[in-house]
Amino acid sequence: MTESKARRTSTARKASAKSTHAPSPAASEELAPQPRAARLRKEAAICAEAERQFAQYGFEGASLENIAAAVGISRHSLLYYYPSKEQLYRKVLDEVLSEWLARMAGIVSGTDPEAAMREYIAAKLRYSRERPAGSQVFAREVMAGAPRFRDAIEAQVLPALNADVKTFERWARQGLVAKLDFRHLMFTIWASTQAYADLGPQFAILLGKPVLEEEDYLAAERLILQLVLGGLMVKP
Repeated sequence: MTESKARRTSTARKASAKSTHAPSPAASEELAPQPRAARLRKEAAICAEAERQFAQYGFEGASLENIAAAVGISRHSLLYYYPSKEQLYRKVLDEVLSEWLARMAGIVSGTDPEAAMREYIAAKLRYSRERPAGSQVFAREVMAGAPRFRDAIEAQVLPALNADVKTFERWARQGLVAKLDFRHLMFTIWASTQAYADLGPQFAILLGKPVLEEEDYLAAERLILQLVLGGLMVKP
């Protein structure tokens, strides 16, 4: 065989090998990264459904198969976005906590205690109304002793609580509010507002309604605010 013919034969063999092992157009399309906007939409849909199912069934009872099926994808596809149930669960809790903390910021930035309390209590009840499943997921985790989220609570909630307490203490030194146990004041506000998410269905039954209505949240807001301000504000 001449050198020129040998070179052509070698080139043909390499081309044949590449053709044999090259991915099909369909496979290439599956392997191609999705546009960022499309990926974010899919991740948001998965998280929303996961939040609903974790709220209803808890971490142990919820399954990736059911979450994926509700979103219209396979379990294998879901694992492409979130490699494990623990990671998906943590993502849901991270988002819930981030929004919850964002609504807590009003106390630290406020200069008028009464106005700050009005804004804070209204925001907490809006959260309970708008995102009850998120509140329920968080409550389930905490009631179990926070086995999978304790580090985040200590790292994020505790500093926010400490900042709020310092604000109350400053207001107390200025004579704007009474001297109370401000940590337990915050615990009381959290419990009373979050109950309208965690126990909302029970409250609706006792009120003779299929679900709580806007007027119920407004009534709760007025009463909680009256009780809090009654104990917090300095009497003239």
